[in-house]
Amino acid sequence: MLNLQKLPRLKKGDTVATISLSSGAAGDPELLGRYEVGKKRLQEHFGLKVIEMPHTLAGSDFIYHHPEKRAADLMAAFQNPDIKAIFACIGGNDSIRMLPYIDFAIIQQNPKIFIGYSDSTITHLMCLKAGISSFYGPAILSDFAENVALPTFTKNAFEQLAFHPSQALRFETAPEITGEFLPWLPENSEKPRKFMPNDSYDIIQGTNRASGPLIGGCMEVLEMAKGTALFPELAAFDDAILFLETSEVKANPWWFEDQLRNYGIMGVLSRVNGIVFGKPKEGAYQEEYRKLALKVLREFHLEDIPVFANASFGHNEPKITLPYGRIAELNPAEKTFTLLESAVY
Repeated sequence: MLNLQKLPRLKKGDTVATISLSSGAAGDPELLGRYEVGKKRLQEHFGLKVIEMPHTLAGSDFIYHHPEKRAADLMAAFQNPDIKAIFACIGGNDSIRMLPYIDFAIIQQNPKIFIGYSDSTITHLMCLKAGISSFYGPAILSDFAENVALPTFTKNAFEQLAFHPSQALRFETAPEITGEFLPWLPENSEKPRKFMPNDSYDIIQGTNRASGPLIGGCMEVLEMAKGTALFPELAAFDDAILFLETSEVKANPWWFEDQLRNYGIMGVLSRVNGIVFGKPKEGAYQEEYRKLALKVLREFHLEDIPVFANASFGHNEPKITLPYGRIAELNPAEKTFTLLESAVY
């Protein structure tokens, strides 16, 4: 079973770092203003002191051509005792290129919060390999810099998890969601995106409660990690709650089916105690994914494990924050997804 080191909680006045490990868009001239909005909200809403790593704002071209500098920023952020948490600016699709430059001992010896989603799944797997927990949650440009205002749901979900060592925390679905894309231009900064009413959890199958440590991420990014030293050993999935979501590319149902079946053939699905699927971006293919999940689980005679869908993590806003390695419970009868231990100390 996964056994990851618990993290020190955040407090008002703490210094945190922003970092560009995937796309370097935060440093592009047309997006610097949006980055500054996200930074300001970390300061104003959470009382944090925010600093950049040396290459956080180096721009897309530099970041793309220098994965070794991205890795150096990450190592420096973990090594700096003044930095209490590391926030990803945004995702992308090539942070796997940092792998040759990572010193896992540095991460292991300096446990602290790392938070991000999407391509940040790669950095979460680095933390997992180093034996520390991390948080699958909001990023600077997409979440903290949301047009007009930081969503209260995102704010509260992160604050409750990272600042308060609560022994039980209910992971709710967001009452309203948006996946609408408005170009990140200054003239759109005060234009609210269209939010739509959202449903509660969809119980795809299962009747009995199940619990276990959380593990998972973005399905497209997990595919990049397969066959590398980063992908978790099969034992890491023993008795776990597996959380999976698809990205903004709105993966075709046949791809979703193939990848889920691959987890079955690998032996992952037979090891976990339950599965939680994030709501696809804008609900794309949600019903198709549901039917295919049932189909694949039947193929492996896994009709009894609880499977939830429509969870509010990943590529919609607002979102919850999920802590890797901490024990959570799925209760199909009550339609609840609950963290059973504190994520921080």
